Amino acid sequence: MSNTLRHAKITPHRSAARGHSNHGWLDTYHSFSFANWYNPNFTHFGALRVLNEDRVKSNSGFPTHPHRDFEIFSYILSGELTHTDSTHKKGNDVQESKLFCRVRRGDIQFTTAGTGVTHSEFNRGREPVHFLQIWAIPWKRGLTPRYDWGRYSDEDKRKGFVSLLSPLKGGVDATAEQEKAAEPMIPGTIAIHADFVMAAGIIEPGGKFEWTVGANATAASKRKVYVHLPMTKGGKAKIRLDGREDGTLVEGDGAFVDGVNAGDKLVVESVGDAEAEVVVLDTA
Repeated sequence: MSNTLRHAKITPHRSAARGHSNHGWLDTYHSFSFANWYNPNFTHFGALRVLNEDRVKSNSGFPTHPHRDFEIFSYILSGELTHTDSTHKKGNDVQESKLFCRVRRGDIQFTTAGTGVTHSEFNRGREPVHFLQIWAIPWKRGLTPRYDWGRYSDEDKRKGFVSLLSPLKGGVDATAEQEKAAEPMIPGTIAIHADFVMAAGIIEPGGKFEWTVGANATAASKRKVYVHLPMTKGGKAKIRLDGREDGTLVEGDGAFVDGVNAGDKLVVESVGDAEAEVVVLDTA
């Protein structure tokens, strides 16, 4: 396959270069500087600030702790995670009570920390939970805290990239009514307070998906895309970006895609022996 983004710079971020800590109950990898691990080469990428790949054992988890002024979300790869937070928002079928939400494979949970929230995340299931915890830098501080969640099927993700998050309509100057409505630029996604789109796709071996940079959801022409291949198939999944041999990623790897413009097409090809679950984080 020939590359179509000759103007783009693609820089792999190898799994071995991530920060790693194993606390027994928690096995965690940090793509960007986090907690006690700091690398000046990996501090943020556009609005993307944190990308942790976590595994939490049964009957373990993160006790109640505070956050401010970040957009914080978890994408569940396997198992289940029980989330409680001080917004006490009641949702639909995944809500067991007004105080907590249990999310499972394919779900994404989202918190605008804004002026301040406290929350906890605990694995009350019988099996370990494997998930990505991601933080984005919002376009302004002091936002009203909000909780949301979404469920996205594997069936849809096997057809192409499925957008999960997109910018709040109204942007940085959103009115109080727009904030309350929490309507995203892309229907069916969760609204985020950042020029940021998250998507996921499951690509069978030999298959390829095309990501449209910006997802037609932003006015910013200059973009950055971070691609991550989670560790879900015991090392059997592998992808290639833009047909480039030096753009080949194995499980746990990511890649910085720089110098792209809204509307560009990034081709992601599955070249391993197992289907690849690919996460795309598209930011200004």
